[in-house]
Amino acid sequence: MAAGERKNDHPSAEWTETARIRPGSSTRSRRSDVAIANLASAQHGVVTLRQLEGLGLGCRAVRHRAAAGRLRRLHSGVYASGVPTRDARWMAAVLACGPGSVLSHRAAAALWDLCPARSGPVDVTVPGRAGRSRPGIRGHCSHSLEAADRACVRGIPCTALARTLLDLASVVDRRALERAFDRAEALRVFDLAAIEDVLSRGAGRRGSGALRSLLREYTGATTTQSRAEERFLRLVERSRIERPRVNEWIALEDGGGYRPDFLWPREWLVVEIDGRSYHARRRAFRHDRRRDRRLALLGYETRRYDALEVIEEPDRVVTEVRAFLAARRR
Repeated sequence: MAAGERKNDHPSAEWTETARIRPGSSTRSRRSDVAIANLASAQHGVVTLRQLEGLGLGCRAVRHRAAAGRLRRLHSGVYASGVPTRDARWMAAVLACGPGSVLSHRAAAALWDLCPARSGPVDVTVPGRAGRSRPGIRGHCSHSLEAADRACVRGIPCTALARTLLDLASVVDRRALERAFDRAEALRVFDLAAIEDVLSRGAGRRGSGALRSLLREYTGATTTQSRAEERFLRLVERSRIERPRVNEWIALEDGGGYRPDFLWPREWLVVEIDGRSYHARRRAFRHDRRRDRRLALLGYETRRYDALEVIEEPDRVVTEVRAFLAARRR
């Protein structure tokens, strides 16, 4: 160093001086930046320290890019290559929790578009070990996160829809869960078989009771639910009308489906007995009408009776059902 010159200790100045000494270093840096951008573009603009090391970057190179604003630290060992979006923050939270982790609970529900996204910590479930929370992440652990419980939406690992509904049932009230059910049906991603499967495997899990209760209200159980339904079935049998199938599953092309109270498959006739309370009927009104329309598109005709009609006017109900069946046969 010549007399009177003073060495600049600023890291960026040192990096610049090193680049002058090694002319090829700036070219290598640009190539590294391109490699980082390509990797990040497949992960919503997010990369991990391990992935950066895999590209040949050492800790010093990562620190330099962070100091220069070319990388932004989101979590320990996780960086954004630009201004992070909502999806980037979800992806970063999953990557920060390690292999096998998935977005879950409210965050997964928002990713599936079942509810609005919320600010605050991101829910992530970690398999087989303690789900340690950290700044910006609400950790959950699960020893029962099977392949059927996993999905990937917009490239972000998350819980499958049925598992998301089970987890959501453990952290929201019934009305919010009902809205998520309605949204799943509107998006045509509601899958009864998958929900029944996750409930059978998650017996006793928090939220399973609320989910099972709501599922019964929306789809019916495998046996008649009320005195009116039992009365209707006895009326049909005594009147020598062909016995209907009870709670028979009708599958839809999009993977969803319904279990009507009574079904005559040859005549494509469905009969529903509404024995629910006034408030339950109000909550289910839109769901029931939407279900009727979707079944009509498949060729089914739906007839609905109030519980009091079945109990107080059994002769009229039987006469009408016989007429409906005859009309369908014609």
